[in-house]
Amino acid sequence: MAPPTTRRELLKWYMGAPFLAMGNESSAATSTTAILADPVYKKHDPGPGHPERPERYDAVVDALTAAGLMKSLGRIESRFATEDEIALCHSHSYIQKVKQEIAAGARELSTGDTQVGPQSLDVALQTVGGILNAVDAVIERKAQNAFCVVRPPGHHARPNQGMGFCIFNSIAIAARHAQSQHGIGKVLIADWDVHHGNGTQDTFYADGSVFFFSTHQSPWYPFTGEPNQTGEGKGKNCTMNSPFPAGSGRNEIVGAFRERLAPAADLFKPDLVLISAGFDSRIHDPLGRFTLSDENFAELTAIMLEIAGKHAGGRLVSVLEGGYNLSGLGSGAAAHVATLAQVNRGN
Repeated sequence: MAPPTTRRELLKWYMGAPFLAMGNESSAATSTTAILADPVYKKHDPGPGHPERPERYDAVVDALTAAGLMKSLGRIESRFATEDEIALCHSHSYIQKVKQEIAAGARELSTGDTQVGPQSLDVALQTVGGILNAVDAVIERKAQNAFCVVRPPGHHARPNQGMGFCIFNSIAIAARHAQSQHGIGKVLIADWDVHHGNGTQDTFYADGSVFFFSTHQSPWYPFTGEPNQTGEGKGKNCTMNSPFPAGSGRNEIVGAFRERLAPAADLFKPDLVLISAGFDSRIHDPLGRFTLSDENFAELTAIMLEIAGKHAGGRLVSVLEGGYNLSGLGSGAAAHVATLAQVNRGN
């Protein structure tokens, strides 16, 4: 059967494609795009009026369903991450602090601006565990790529500090898991959230086996991510920041991915590609002042797929970070996932 060549044909294929379940059972290699989407992620409750609200999960899943995408996606199951898995990137003392403070009924972690509720620890552990399942599926060729509809986000969480709505740095743990459990050598993490992924940068700043690339608004929270922050020791030149002022959009951000990241990836040659997919860099987001469109997210995704295809056998896992305008979050994520899925159809 010839691959779809128009939007109408693509939608028809999406609606009729078989559903592929991915749990712990083994399966033959597939070129399917898979999704991690478990309603448990709505149980993290940061409190009334908080922008990182449970409705974010529904906004993404509803948009993917409306676009006809959900029926064509393989399914990744969530699970609880173990403390040893969390400790791949976080100190045991910090992990214990999170456990104790949430158990004591804290509404905000003492380490920073991260609001929590009674079930936040369980949800955060299942967020990490589900993402690790996605990494397993992609590396084991049960899926070509995957998108993780998770919350809370993670890229601000530092080894000893939760901050910026983030408890555990899921994408950093995913990189370490790929290396420790699957023998992956080099990992590329690209972050297009409007806020700099300071926790991810800190985790790998002196590492050398993980390349971190970020586009972000500056000056803006968390007020890090300057161009001269390029890594140190073994990690020298493995951090690349592209900060831009409010009002920046396609020319700046897509341009940075094409003109800075792509050549850097050619030199680094990653074995696995991870994306911190923050849709607060979309126009009209209440927590950012960038002007990206849904089409721009499709362009960014295509660039990342090209990098993954060239260097990592197509292996790519994308993890939801920010995005606080519900309609924009949904439509941006749908454009992202549609592009991930199209590559599997030869488009």
